[in-house]
Amino acid sequence: MNKTVERSANVYIFRRNGKEKRPIFYLCLKISGMRHFATVVIGGGAAGIMAAGVAASRGGNVLLCERMEKPQRKVRITGKGRCNLTNLCSEEEFLAKVRCGADFFASALHRFDSEATMRFFERIGVPLTVERGRRVFPSSGKAWDIADAHVGWCRTQGVTIETHARVTEITARTGQVTGIILETAPGQSETITCKNVILATGGASYPATGSTGDGYRFAQRLGHTVTPTRASLVPLESDDPWCAEMQGFSLRNVTLTVYDEQNKAVYSDLGEMLFTHFGVSGPLVLSASAHMRDFSRHKYRLSIDLKPALDEKKLDARILRDFQKYANRDFKNALYDLAGHAMIPVLVRLSGIPEDFSGRLLEVPVGTGILTMPFYQMLPKAEITCLDYSPDMMAQ
Repeated sequence: MNKTVERSANVYIFRRNGKEKRPIFYLCLKISGMRHFATVVIGGGAAGIMAAGVAASRGGNVLLCERMEKPQRKVRITGKGRCNLTNLCSEEEFLAKVRCGADFFASALHRFDSEATMRFFERIGVPLTVERGRRVFPSSGKAWDIADAHVGWCRTQGVTIETHARVTEITARTGQVTGIILETAPGQSETITCKNVILATGGASYPATGSTGDGYRFAQRLGHTVTPTRASLVPLESDDPWCAEMQGFSLRNVTLTVYDEQNKAVYSDLGEMLFTHFGVSGPLVLSASAHMRDFSRHKYRLSIDLKPALDEKKLDARILRDFQKYANRDFKNALYDLAGHAMIPVLVRLSGIPEDFSGRLLEVPVGTGILTMPFYQMLPKAEITCLDYSPDMMAQ
């Protein structure tokens, strides 16, 4: 059923009787009136909120339709709930990190770069802090402060924001947008006319936040070409059982390197990651996934350097110091200063050294199998065979 705004009007029918007009009867008609907006923005994420606010500030009434219960669901959980707003680097450095479409993105970044982004949010009332790696966060450490301030700014520009508002179709005639059809309730809809539609629906990566891929379908129905999509910035799955054994264990200041089937490094960086019940995740892993192509046709291997600041000589010296310090302890207990507790049982098993081996560790010459092979090749560099990206976290 198509819902419309209704209003009543009385229509009188007259008959002339000499100089006098007398009504014979009247009809009560219901006149249907559709809502009209200059611009409709579909999607209430960061892009949709910004687009709607700017459009409204330049004149014309704007409607923003968000299918979830509140705008900016994804912003509110990003950066572990802290919201890594931007990175205070140069345009050249920024574009070098854009994996696809850097040329397309360049003009937008030139007009609204990292410094402009910071000025904007500070102007609308969000104090910001620049942290290690030139990462920019709200000083409060709360992503909600970014989202609430952005949505509030959008409303002050005069934008009408409607939540639980799922657009099911964009209507067009002879290549020109004419409006949208909005689902108001199961089996009920409202037609809204407009001159412009801005698609800001996001991709299909996180349905729980509203990113269900509707934008691809809308664009395709209107005649646009939609290129094949693939997973990117996602956690990774592995069949290696020790990932699940260490689930929840985080690593900081480690170097993650991705190797393809030709043993060529396709990605390497220093940062943070964690083990999960299905494989690995965290900032380093999400970034690495953008460099990994079709998982159905290719296999990848991850190498985690747990001590990237130590070369072979320094690592051997460090191990010797620890063994001297814990000379009277079992092998497994001599590793507490070198690795996290959750990782030690895995490292001991992979090394092939009995966990209760003790007493004579310092008598083993450096460079033999026990010190050099297990510790330099295995302990500081744990390897994972990556089988696929993981949709588990995305679907939660």
